[in-house]
Amino acid sequence: MILAAADEGLADFSNLLVYSSMAVYVLAFLAFITEWIFGSRSKVARTAAALTAERDTAEAAVPAQRPVVTVRKAGATGVLDPPKVVTRSATPARDAVPDGPGAAGGDEQGDMYGRIAISLTVLAFLMHLTAVVVRAISVERGPWGNMYEFSTAFSMVVVGVFLALLAARRNVRWLGLPLVTTVLLDLGLATTVLYTESAQLVPALDSVWMWIHVPLAILCGGLFYVGAVGSVLFLVRDRYEAKIAAGGTPRPLTTSVMERLPSSVSLDKFAYRINAAVFPVWTFTIIAGAIWAESAWGRYWGWDPKEVWSFITWVAYAAYLHARATAGWKGRKAAYLAIAGFVAFLINYYGVNIFFDSLHSYGGV
Repeated sequence: MILAAADEGLADFSNLLVYSSMAVYVLAFLAFITEWIFGSRSKVARTAAALTAERDTAEAAVPAQRPVVTVRKAGATGVLDPPKVVTRSATPARDAVPDGPGAAGGDEQGDMYGRIAISLTVLAFLMHLTAVVVRAISVERGPWGNMYEFSTAFSMVVVGVFLALLAARRNVRWLGLPLVTTVLLDLGLATTVLYTESAQLVPALDSVWMWIHVPLAILCGGLFYVGAVGSVLFLVRDRYEAKIAAGGTPRPLTTSVMERLPSSVSLDKFAYRINAAVFPVWTFTIIAGAIWAESAWGRYWGWDPKEVWSFITWVAYAAYLHARATAGWKGRKAAYLAIAGFVAFLINYYGVNIFFDSLHSYGGV
């Protein structure tokens, strides 16, 4: 009885820490918003200038590269210029476009609020991490035995990846606002809809593979999310740059936001590096799950809905990596595949656990 009361007290303390971290995440969210607001006062026009300079340079180089036609008639020689040839590239590299200065846009006050936002995010992450650890102590197992625990651990990993990139001196502070927004939505869903009282594992989950397969799945999901955000922003930024290159004039608000983000080339590389690094880990995660399935149910693969959607996710990211190496599928088409892969991951988690009759439907909802 005493031990049960102690475990219940730890579970309540974990819940309190989750709610406290959400409050701090809200403050970080407001600070990130303020950073973007103050950054809007800066006058940034790097993309248009770079694309215009690149276009002017290309046009200036045309006469020097243009062949001439020589016509001989009645002993005389005439030199004629051929008609001007216009060449259009379906996927311009735009390597000359520089990265934006970030959400603060070079504004000192905006930068100050951005630093405050990062500090608050670190504080919220530490509280979030402690909540997950306390939950694990209270249930005496890994803190990912149901959808509530998986969701809290997943959002913790997402924030951890973001802070790790910052610690590695990567220019990713622009990721802060969408990331904190998503984390708040995830924790809100976990605490209101997905919450489950702490309980012991079902027999199928009581295995050493739970400490291998599930944590890897959570890690892969967090990294896939970061890559998906990069792909979505790439699509938006690429469309903006294409409009500028075509001589269009975007709206002032659109220009203010887009000009502070990294270039489409940088966003594309960022998403690719994340997804390429995670793909082998996701492959091993599926293999570990198959080994666990053989131990629990006596077969490696049975086309269970979760197994099917895990495979669909793997195929989507494999197609993405292949598309990146294929000339006709680089850029936007490849980004769509990356986003489709993350959507498949979400369906694999939420959809299978809630809507499908599956051996893996032990989410507690």
